[in-house]
Amino acid sequence: MKTALVLGGTRFFGVNLIERLIAEGVKVTVATRQSSEDPFGNRVERLKVDRFDEDSVRAAVEGREWDVVFDQLCFSSTDAEIIANTLSGKMKRYVFTSTLSVYDYGTNMGEDVFDPYTYELKMVDRQDVSYQEGKRQAESFFFQRTDFPVVAMRIPIVLGEQDYTERLLHYVNYVKEGKEVFLPNLEAEMCFVHQKEAGDFLAWVANIDFTGPINVCANGFITMGNLLKLIEKKTGKNAIITTEEKSESPYAITETWSMSNEKATKLGYTFTNLEDWLPDLVTYLAK
Repeated sequence: MKTALVLGGTRFFGVNLIERLIAEGVKVTVATRQSSEDPFGNRVERLKVDRFDEDSVRAAVEGREWDVVFDQLCFSSTDAEIIANTLSGKMKRYVFTSTLSVYDYGTNMGEDVFDPYTYELKMVDRQDVSYQEGKRQAESFFFQRTDFPVVAMRIPIVLGEQDYTERLLHYVNYVKEGKEVFLPNLEAEMCFVHQKEAGDFLAWVANIDFTGPINVCANGFITMGNLLKLIEKKTGKNAIITTEEKSESPYAITETWSMSNEKATKLGYTFTNLEDWLPDLVTYLAK
């Protein structure tokens, strides 16, 4: 890979992806609406584009081509169709960020639990369906309707120091402030991935001979009860837990929701261990 187009990528693990590509000597073009600043200075080229407007994308990529296109902004089959209509023939590989949410609840699920090659394809806009259904339809469009190589990186909730969603910080702050934490099942397990690992994996998978959906998560799972115990340890406060839905709760899962990273491991990627970095991250957030 010598050239790459990144759709989105000016925050969170998109930044980690671009930093990794730059470090590997890849010539990076970042395509955004340019409504916010990015940290890359003159190390990248920039295209102003509305990812969700087909005419805007077509005009921006006219006469251009790249080895790999990375897409952080694909949420439906309509979004996927825009890529097919504007970038087919202008790229050698397409890598987009999918999600654990394509799966219903389950334990250590493999990629075959959701099959985008046979799922009923419907052309839908992201505003008209759930996040889960939108991502399912995006995957289904790519794997049923296109003829260019596609990788769908399925990731769980991403954690990190630059997490703008502040979902883990929500629990840290609630415990520190003595607010009730709503978690319906303390025995339910989740998997996670660090923002740096998500960015590194995207760059890595673009350079290997693989197409299809692939799960990406750190090694190991954690129950919601043990996550609260970790927060209690790092904050010095006792969590007040409720099973009544009284407030926002991003991790309010009723059953275990985790996936297997075995396929990626067999392909040669070495994942971090959740237990090695999660305590330090909670310490950072607690401060």
